Amino acid sequence: MQKLRGRRRLALGAVCLALIAVVVLGQAMLGRTVAAQGNMVFGPMFEVDPLWPKPLPNHWLLGTTIGVSVDARDHIWIIHRGDSLSAGEVPAAQDPPNAAECCFPAPPVLEFDQAGTLVGSWGGPGDGYEWPASNHGIFVDHMDNVWIGGNGGPDAQILKFTRHGRFLMQVGRSGASTGSNDPANFSRVAKIFVDPKENEAYISDGYGNKRVVVLDADTGEFKRFWGAYGNTPDDTDLGRYDPNAEPAPQFRNPVHCAELSFDGLLYVCDRVNDRIQVFEPDGTYVQELFVAKDTLGAGSVWDIAFSRDAGQKYIYLADGVNEKIYIIDRASMQVLSSFGDGGRQPGQFYGAHSIMTDSHGNIYVTETFEGKRVQKFVYKGEGPIRAPDQGVVWPAN
Repeated sequence: MQKLRGRRRLALGAVCLALIAVVVLGQAMLGRTVAAQGNMVFGPMFEVDPLWPKPLPNHWLLGTTIGVSVDARDHIWIIHRGDSLSAGEVPAAQDPPNAAECCFPAPPVLEFDQAGTLVGSWGGPGDGYEWPASNHGIFVDHMDNVWIGGNGGPDAQILKFTRHGRFLMQVGRSGASTGSNDPANFSRVAKIFVDPKENEAYISDGYGNKRVVVLDADTGEFKRFWGAYGNTPDDTDLGRYDPNAEPAPQFRNPVHCAELSFDGLLYVCDRVNDRIQVFEPDGTYVQELFVAKDTLGAGSVWDIAFSRDAGQKYIYLADGVNEKIYIIDRASMQVLSSFGDGGRQPGQFYGAHSIMTDSHGNIYVTETFEGKRVQKFVYKGEGPIRAPDQGVVWPAN
C-alpha cells in the first residue's frame, strides 16, 4: 500500500511538473507573439460589425459615401453621391429605364436606426435652393436640422433642412466665390459642425478655399474666419507638400474637418499637410499634431471624431490613404494605436473618409472612391490593445 502511495505521489508530481512546463512554454510563446505584434497599450477596443447596416430596399446602391452624422436618437445619417455609380452598377437606371431589375442609386440622404435598418431617405434638387453639383459632408444639429455642404466645382453654398428634408436656409450662392477672404460665399465645403452652446456653425471651407468659417446657425451671418495658425487666409499656391520642409503657414486644400470638443477646443483637419491644428473658438492657435507625416498625395488627416466619455479622452482619426483609424490620446496628443487595413472586406477600407461616434461609443466610417459604404465598429470597452497597429479588428466570436 505504501509503495502504491509512493507511486501515486510520483505520478502526481510528474503531472504537476508537466503542467508547469506547459504554462511556462505557453507564456514564452505568448511573449514572443506579443513582441512580434508590437507593444501593448491601454485604450478603447473595437470590433467590426460585418452585418451592419442591413441591405437597402428597392434595389438601391450607395455611391461614394462622403459624410456621416449621429443625431440625438442615436440614428446614423450618411450622404453619398449616386451619380458616381457606373452604368454597370445601376443598369435599371439607364436609358431606356427599367431595362433591368437591378439597380438604382439610393437617395442622397439616408437615415439608419441602431439596428442598421433604413428609416428615412430624401435629398436632391428642389424649389428655393441650389442643390450642390457634388454634395460633401452631413451634420445633424441639436435642433434636429440637417446641414449639407456643396463640394462641386461651382459650389459656394451650404444647405440646411429639417430632418424630414424640408428646406430651411441656404448660405452662399453657386458660382459666387471670390476666394478665402469672401465674407458671404464658400468654395467647395468639406464639412459642417454646429456648436449647441453658442449656436454657431463651423465650416471646413475647404476644397477651394483655405480656411475655417464660423456662422450664426440661425441667420447664416458670417461671424469670423481664419487660416492655419490663426493667420489671415492666403490663396497663394503652396506647391506640393514636402514632409521635410518647414510646416506650411497656410492650410492646403482640402481643409477637411473642424470639430469642437466639449471643453471648447476646435480641431481642424489639414489633410494634405498631414496635421491636426487646434484652436480656441475665436481662432487663437493652440497646437498641432502631425500624423503619418511622410504621407504624400491626398494626405493622412481626413476626418476626426471624439470618444463619447464626458472628457472626450480619445480622438479617432480617419486616414483614407493609409486606410486606417488612429486612436489618439487627446490630453497628450499622442497616437496610441490604429486599426484597419486596405481592402474590401469588413474591417478594411477603400478611401476611409468620414467618421463619427454614437452615444454607446461605437464608431461609424464612410468610404469614398470605390469603397461606397458605411461600416460600424462596436465599442468593447477599454483594455490592452496592440501598438502601433492592430490590423483588422475582426469579431472575437
